[in-house]
Amino acid sequence: MREKRRNVRNDRATPAEIASYYQHYVSQMSLEQNFACGTTVTGVTRQPSNQEGSPPCWRVTGLQRREGEELGDGSTVSDEVPFSLLAHNVVLATGTHDIPARLGVEGESLPHVCHSFWELEAAISRGELDQSSDPVLVVGAGLTAADAVLAAHHLNTPVYHVFRRSVNDPGLIFNQLPKLLYPEYHKIHQMMTQQQYQAPPPPQSHAHNLQTPPSSSSSSIPPASSSSSSSYSGYLSFPRYKVVAFRPDKKCVLESDSGERTVLQISKALVLIGAHPNLSFLRENGRALGIYPEEPITCRRNPIDVDPFTNKVLGAEGPGLYAMGPLVGENFVRFLKGGALAIASDLAKRHRGEEEEEGEKYLTIDRFMDRQRTENEVRES
Repeated sequence: MREKRRNVRNDRATPAEIASYYQHYVSQMSLEQNFACGTTVTGVTRQPSNQEGSPPCWRVTGLQRREGEELGDGSTVSDEVPFSLLAHNVVLATGTHDIPARLGVEGESLPHVCHSFWELEAAISRGELDQSSDPVLVVGAGLTAADAVLAAHHLNTPVYHVFRRSVNDPGLIFNQLPKLLYPEYHKIHQMMTQQQYQAPPPPQSHAHNLQTPPSSSSSSIPPASSSSSSSYSGYLSFPRYKVVAFRPDKKCVLESDSGERTVLQISKALVLIGAHPNLSFLRENGRALGIYPEEPITCRRNPIDVDPFTNKVLGAEGPGLYAMGPLVGENFVRFLKGGALAIASDLAKRHRGEEEEEGEKYLTIDRFMDRQRTENEVRES
């Protein structure tokens, strides 16, 4: 991070850097043997006890990708091998980024419309964006959307920022974060507030277009704020606007709360309005485990319901099922340690309890044998 010479305000590590750190940690601590990469879990079900006396447990089934023979061009043929294993304890820690939320508007499947921050980072690494690019459209008002604005800011790439809420909405995440702890997110919120798009007086035509010169009946949209006094000269926010359509010519149609339509010319669109977990390996996608069992599991509105002290899943079919991270509504990396510690602590207590029960059983047997020995000695005497 020091080599990148970031300024103090935007010095927080990026998601890619954090991911790289965790991968490096695994190799440094020689933990590779604890990971089964290339694995897809297809089922987690409760296994009842059998006639042989085996206690109930969890059956985990899935597919393990294995590299096969090498072809003439140097590539290898991968094969998926099914597996099935039994476990007394299972921790659900899959996060919530498997299925990005979609707007459901026309043109959302066009190649220049993305639904994850990683796609933005990939475009940056390929050199597709710079200060001469058309603006990047960021849709959403969460922390991932803010990270996308920051990433574009580092490249001096102009940004159009569209979101449904008002900047003063108390439900906006930026209004809930301490300014001193998150100065870069506070900066984004300041930009959202101070650099808003101001719609011109109603023209004869209903839609404003970036390509229409000011002298015509439709007013033009400034590419982004260009005032020397602005905190970020390449940024323009559109509070209380929604996307109506994406077009193949990389134009985007917006609509305000009042029904006013605006057309923007963009280079790339990032729809970052949340995501849903993929819990297809659980019965009914894990609905029964949520706080509201009749609704799908979502990080924000319906997380998995767990005991706050142990992270045990309260709606599980049996003991030994835990959940942590975004699945239980904990979105910040710093919260993960608490969930992991709660689970590890409960497992340790249960293990100690089993050892104590086992010890008491043997102690009872020893006492019985002592009593039998004493009675035999009395009879013999």
